[in-house]
Amino acid sequence: MAGQAAGTGPAGGRGRAAGTPPTAGVPAARWRALLAAHEERADSLTAAHRARRATGERHAIDDFLYDYYGTRPSALRRWHPGVGAALVPAPDGPAPHRQWRWYATDADGLVGFDAAAFLADRADSVRFIHRLLSAIASRPAFTGCFGLHEWAMVYRQREHRHPLPLRLGQAGTDAVVESHPIRCTHFDAFRFFTPDAVHLNRVRPTRESQVELDQPGCLHAAMDCHKWATKLGPAVPGELALDCFELARDIRLLDMQASPYDLSSYGQPAVAIETPEGKAEYVARQREFSHRAGELRTRLIKVCAAVLGSAEVDAGRAPTAPVRTGSS
Repeated sequence: MAGQAAGTGPAGGRGRAAGTPPTAGVPAARWRALLAAHEERADSLTAAHRARRATGERHAIDDFLYDYYGTRPSALRRWHPGVGAALVPAPDGPAPHRQWRWYATDADGLVGFDAAAFLADRADSVRFIHRLLSAIASRPAFTGCFGLHEWAMVYRQREHRHPLPLRLGQAGTDAVVESHPIRCTHFDAFRFFTPDAVHLNRVRPTRESQVELDQPGCLHAAMDCHKWATKLGPAVPGELALDCFELARDIRLLDMQASPYDLSSYGQPAVAIETPEGKAEYVARQREFSHRAGELRTRLIKVCAAVLGSAEVDAGRAPTAPVRTGSS
């Protein structure tokens, strides 16, 4: 941007980080259309949740996205042009983003993401996200887990996380856990295993080993694209942010369909992973999600690289490779 006007927003009016100049000014008619389309799509994706919230109704499948990830419909609805884009002023003035955190306005009225201000607050997070996503993208996808993490979360337990019956009953559920090898590599799933199930897992994921263990076939690692997009905030273009949320929503359905819970009250069929047919269906859908997540992960890695600047990324870049799928 040509110059920096004083007092242009909560970010303190700082300019962009070196290496992340805006690629082009987005005309007002264009960014207003993008903003309106984004709000419409976000409203559609969250409509059912907002309607239930108004009446206090709970939903064992969908609430996970809002409770666990702390997702706010209002935040999803906020459109960002993303790092490198600048919004040309409309006839009635600069874009409303000028009042938002981590934005800056130049002397010509162009408004864009302020990478320097964002890094001042979130540099450690951006570096971690870049390192984690790059590491995941460098590995082949393991698709032999069959969603058994959900089964291990109710193993030998009388009280369960969701007020739903177990499809096979407690004894039948325990038998499935005991007759299958469990290989969960994702710490945020493993930490919810029941005490009796912990020793059954073939690996011991920790928060510290997340970068070394997370892999692209894991449903929860794929859902986490939504988490990382949220943490990267206004650096992420609106379309990418909603793509990540939509993927997480789709994966959450399979996660619960393949769980031990009976979802008939929601009209959802089970993916009976205790059968050969159920395993085959699970793996097929898992591979599809792995592919979708791989594409989104690549886009998020590029966002991180743009925010950090080419010099910093080159100094500590983890290897990246296309997401591959397989059963081992």
